[in-house]
Amino acid sequence: MQLHVNGQSVEFSATTDLDTLKQTLRSNDMLALVNGELCADNRLLQQDDLIELFSTATSAGAEQLDAALVERQGSTIQQRLKWACVGIAGCGGLGSAIAVALARSGVGRLILVDFDRVETSNLNRQHYFADQIGLPKVVALQQNLRRIHPGIHVRSHMARVDTDNIGPLFAQADLLIEAFDEAKAKALLTESWLHQHPARPLVGASGVAGSGPANSIVTRRAFGRFYLCGDGHSEATATTSLMATRVGIAAHHQAHAALRLLLGLDPLEEND
Repeated sequence: MQLHVNGQSVEFSATTDLDTLKQTLRSNDMLALVNGELCADNRLLQQDDLIELFSTATSAGAEQLDAALVERQGSTIQQRLKWACVGIAGCGGLGSAIAVALARSGVGRLILVDFDRVETSNLNRQHYFADQIGLPKVVALQQNLRRIHPGIHVRSHMARVDTDNIGPLFAQADLLIEAFDEAKAKALLTESWLHQHPARPLVGASGVAGSGPANSIVTRRAFGRFYLCGDGHSEATATTSLMATRVGIAAHHQAHAALRLLLGLDPLEEND
């Protein structure tokens, strides 16, 4: 029986299965595509099957990823983002999506603060996985961010933000992103940050629940260097849930506003 393995034609017996093929080729640890289908289990192979064996061990290092970002974004933008530091208060649906977007964009330093742990109910909209249930969110998110970019510098604090610790926790942040669920927590953080660091931008969220139109999510300036993303009124209730799509739209509004601020651009002006 003739098989086509990684572009080469090879002869095997008519009763060859996938495991036998892998053992013969000393490729036991490799994944297999058979006729374009990923095969997790053993199966009997057929005449002229197209088989691709590939390793999952290959990965890009921090320098390769930085070089790719320079190629796509330019060295000036890449260097500015690489040395920027963004604080994210809250690592739930908003915060975890914001952190992922910033990491993929090349922001090199993040400060994550959250007191909660990953729960099953989080997985419909938050950037965590089933095998991370029970982990502190800041720990799980740090793991995931380093899979995206192994060179990212992340400081994680499992803590509840209050007026006394907001300064020390985010002392190194060039700007702060508020990603809380509770209105009281949002108000406390906003008041404390604007009082302690009036010159440093704050990007908050207001109104991200439900399944309303995507275009109702907007970025606006509240005042000074305080920006708000959302529709300004929708809240999660017993009948209005938090949906991955809408929460994600708001999170990316926040992340994009932060990027523009880091690059010296106004989030609301057509100036680039």
